[in-house]
Amino acid sequence: MFEQVDINSILNDLHEKGLIDNTVIATKNKSGSTDGRVYILSEHSESKYVLKIDHSNQIILAEQFLNTHRHINLLPKILYTDPAKEYIVYSYIAGTTHTASGLKINWLTTLVRELFNHYEKRLHTDKWGRLGSPVQSWREWNIRSLEDTKNNWGSLLPIEDYYRLESIFERISKSAENEAKFLLHGDTGVHNFVFHESSLVGVIDPSPMIGPLLYDFTYAFCSSPEDLNLETILPAFNLLNHEPLERSRLIEEVIFQLYCRIGICIQFHPHDLESYLKAWKYWKALPIN
Repeated sequence: MFEQVDINSILNDLHEKGLIDNTVIATKNKSGSTDGRVYILSEHSESKYVLKIDHSNQIILAEQFLNTHRHINLLPKILYTDPAKEYIVYSYIAGTTHTASGLKINWLTTLVRELFNHYEKRLHTDKWGRLGSPVQSWREWNIRSLEDTKNNWGSLLPIEDYYRLESIFERISKSAENEAKFLLHGDTGVHNFVFHESSLVGVIDPSPMIGPLLYDFTYAFCSSPEDLNLETILPAFNLLNHEPLERSRLIEEVIFQLYCRIGICIQFHPHDLESYLKAWKYWKALPIN
């Protein structure tokens, strides 16, 4: 179990391999949502690397995603992975999360240009969803999200809205299954974005999955309550390397993603609920023609 892994033994091992020097100091990171243990490794008071100790399946998935997309500058670069898959060491990205993010239209555009447009396609798989627990179809992934969110919404959701989401999820699921699959980050929310001087400089903590490109794009857009409007999303969407599609499809993708995001908001970020409900009314009122 990762809880029993000794940090000092790891540092000694990394030093013996010539990967770090003997001045490195490990500081446990108290922030973040990972289930494992995360340490910042510093040399001469400068943060250099991140050491993540976790369940072996999580280490394997992170390694697969970061190695596949090692050409993407926004992602950390792997320094070393333990052969037993008890830990992984990757580059530290200086900046802050949650704060000093600047305008959404700017960081969403950066995500498109520097992350989403460089994702690798997955041509030889019939699976969808999380790499560690795949499903047979994108419809199955979406219906699970829909039902889980319905339970979280409770009495906030008029039954008419749920009926509308049922028809939307059928359409977007069918469309996605006829399009290219990609190896996605799977958790492209602002909590996993690193900002420096109001610019996006890094994306951390992947939860890798197979899915359509629009998933990570709309997930990122809906992950914070500000600027949830067409004026913000359309300029970035027009830069996305995606098969041609109607604006109505984008609107339906956002409506579905926003519905699921409000379910998350109710559970974990209730202070954002009022802003999200305003956005919900806005997107529901948009014509789908």
